[in-house]
Amino acid sequence: MITPVQTIVLLFASAAITHAQDNLGIKNGSIPFRFGNLRGQIVRASQTLASLNSTSDFDFLPYDLLPSLTANGIHHIGDVTFRYRNAGAGGTWTSVDSATARKSVTATNSSIENVIAAADLTATLPSNLPLKITREWLHINENVESLAVRVNITNTAASDIEIGSLGLPISINNIFTGRIAEKTQQLCSLADPYIGLDGGYVRVSHLLGTGNALVITPLNATRFEAWRFLREPAGNFGYQSQTFEGNYEWQVHTLAYAENEWRGSQPWNTPSSKTLRPGETYSVGLRFSVAESLQKIEDTVVSTGTPLAVGIPGYVIPADSSARLYLNHTSAIESLESNGAFTITPPATPQGFYTLTPSPSTWGRALITVRYQDGKIQTVHYYITKSGPATLADLGHFFTTSAYFNDSSDPFRRSPSIMTYDRSTNSIVSQDSRVWIAGLSDEGGTGAYLATAMKQFAQPVASEVSKVDDFVHDTVVGTLQRGGSFGVVASSFFYEPGAVNFPYQTNFDWTSWTSWNRERAYTTRRAYNYIHPVATYWAMYRVARDHPDQPLRASWEWYLGRAFNTTQYCLANRAANCDYGLVGLMGEWVLGELLLDLKREKMSPQAAALETSMRYRAELWETQAVPFGSEMAWDSTGQEGVYFWTRYFNLTRTATKALNSVLAYTPTVAHWGWNGNARRYWDFWYGAKLSQLERQIHHYGSGLNSLPLLHAYEDSPEGNLYTLRVGFSANTAPLTNIDQEGFASAAFHSYPELLRWDAYSGDYGPGFLGLALGQGVYIAEDARYGDVVFGGDVVEGGGSASVVAVEPRDAVRRRAFVAALGLKIEISAGALQRVVYDKQSQSVELTVLDAVASTALKAKTAVVWLSRPGGDAIGYSVANAEMQRGGWSVDLSEGSVAVNIVKS
Repeated sequence: MITPVQTIVLLFASAAITHAQDNLGIKNGSIPFRFGNLRGQIVRASQTLASLNSTSDFDFLPYDLLPSLTANGIHHIGDVTFRYRNAGAGGTWTSVDSATARKSVTATNSSIENVIAAADLTATLPSNLPLKITREWLHINENVESLAVRVNITNTAASDIEIGSLGLPISINNIFTGRIAEKTQQLCSLADPYIGLDGGYVRVSHLLGTGNALVITPLNATRFEAWRFLREPAGNFGYQSQTFEGNYEWQVHTLAYAENEWRGSQPWNTPSSKTLRPGETYSVGLRFSVAESLQKIEDTVVSTGTPLAVGIPGYVIPADSSARLYLNHTSAIESLESNGAFTITPPATPQGFYTLTPSPSTWGRALITVRYQDGKIQTVHYYITKSGPATLADLGHFFTTSAYFNDSSDPFRRSPSIMTYDRSTNSIVSQDSRVWIAGLSDEGGTGAYLATAMKQFAQPVASEVSKVDDFVHDTVVGTLQRGGSFGVVASSFFYEPGAVNFPYQTNFDWTSWTSWNRERAYTTRRAYNYIHPVATYWAMYRVARDHPDQPLRASWEWYLGRAFNTTQYCLANRAANCDYGLVGLMGEWVLGELLLDLKREKMSPQAAALETSMRYRAELWETQAVPFGSEMAWDSTGQEGVYFWTRYFNLTRTATKALNSVLAYTPTVAHWGWNGNARRYWDFWYGAKLSQLERQIHHYGSGLNSLPLLHAYEDSPEGNLYTLRVGFSANTAPLTNIDQEGFASAAFHSYPELLRWDAYSGDYGPGFLGLALGQGVYIAEDARYGDVVFGGDVVEGGGSASVVAVEPRDAVRRRAFVAALGLKIEISAGALQRVVYDKQSQSVELTVLDAVASTALKAKTAVVWLSRPGGDAIGYSVANAEMQRGGWSVDLSEGSVAVNIVKS
């Protein structure tokens, strides 16, 4: 058995860390600086930044590894890249990079106040360059003390020069290679961009999610147009690998790339260039400031004079809802423009918010452009989907038709099933050299069926339920769980030409480790593989329990029992039957739902046994410094399970550690792609059509990591709106993966040359599981933003200032949370049509429908569950209702019912 700490020890830990050729010139010493809450060092020879420490004595840069990061081609903060050509001539761009062939720069004296160091970069740039580049490091003390770097470009030619790209590299300590887990957590950082032109910034967080954060904002007029990955040599640390994602640069201008490498993509912002007349100097730069905490990043942005945009509930907006946009800048707003994507209603007061209502014909990416009177321009990036229920309906229909595999002659016995789908060819993926993708297991092969099963929990449709039911009885039982066992195979598809009569494609590489033979594919030791069938069984249990008239091939007891037994086969007896059974598993929040339902059904022996299995794991995590183990060297998926069970067993120290970890790698910025985007950058290798290492946008980590955040907010809502903002955005993110016909992509490619959804459904399913278990409407209060609603629209009908009437607009419409009461409401079936909260009486009235959509199964009854932090909602009950399954039963036979929740 591999322990969590062992699994997280980095893959390259055995590699020797050697000193590279010292092209950077660190042997010549450094220039120290210290002011405010910042201190650091600048390499004297290159005048690039070597170290940047906060007052908490945390270095955001890899200063400890600097001797091995000195070779040509390795970028540091202070470097500059650009492309230029003669203006008006068109044609080829010339590329320049100050890191390509380093020479010591020439230090210069500056008459400007507060200059720490200054240099002429001529020596380290091409000799025939028609531009002079100088650089200054500055101490700025305006509102917040900051370090700044300014790059000055002067046209020394006799004709106009066009700058077609201009990049400022941002290299932080995201090097996990060679570090054990504790050192990684202690030393490393994560950077996330907001690509918002003059309002753009980069946030750098400590991996722990605690302590100071670094905020990088524009210096003067330095727009943030794109976030470009920097190609660098592999070096000693496996650059662009699972343990070292690599470095990016802040792109000020991008036209030269847009005309070439990026011409096939739709850019985040309109590509621009800058033309310099002879003798003209153009200056750009970045400002580095320290925020007290992650939650204070936005305050720090404002203190630097950078425009701030805050969207509530976020930047993914269903078509039937509206959103609020709050703008904070010292200059007045001149205009807002969305090119028709939204109807924009201005604030009722100067300190108010803009209301954005999606236009009926809009779907997909949408851009708000904000122009300020001081000349600054900010872009806010939105994604408009169909209404939540309509999006789910599309998904269910697509995967039970286009992705439905029903070939009884299949030698791998995958029929019937919902299989991985390739949107680029509009066909089922019946084979891939990564065998699990076609083998209905691993995350990469379960995305389609898991999403479809969880969709039936949220929005059951008779024809879809029937197909999922056949899949469960004919394929999960018998193929994925072979020979009557509760074990789950690693893949039902394999590569062994002599064993089956199957036309394997000859253009695939079947020689790598990913092309398992039958013996390897039929192993049942990977714990992660168990969550998908367990969730499927559980979803079918809920359908059977709440829709007893729906014909199914077994009773609700059978589905619930299969879910329990499959879980126990893997995780009982100290996880003896499975590898990785003692780490957090992707999607295991559903095991908590399973446990709740075992208790509600009074299946006490099973509930006690499951608790025993989970308690052992939770208490083990409590003893570990870094309990987020995985198959990977570093991961963002174990935290969900670790949080759930340590919080369940009141092991709050580890639960808090898990929550802070999620906050570290899940940012909130005014961009639908990065807002709530839990960090993933290697799973395109394992579940995508385009297999490469690349920062993924809204991979399944977003949906799963939302669950601890939402739960933490529900546990402690007062003054904690930041957590709700991040959690709700992460939970809504899986809606963006679903196209207008219902296909759901594994993730979005973030590299600017791509900026598109991957063609495979791949491992989408766990993210949808997170959405299905987390979607709801949140009625919240905040000192800064006042009364706000996430997942719903405030409507007329309250009747008094003390009454808030809300119509849910989330995708599932089964949950509501009233922050002022700390009250969580959930219904087992049907849909919430309206939630009315009376502040004065502290009561809640619900209007419950028998179905969320016209195509969905209609419930004749539903159970209303109430809870508050720590357990049952003591002090609240449903008026005139009988207790059932741990809640209150309500009658939906008339199509709708009013439910009154009152103080007992």
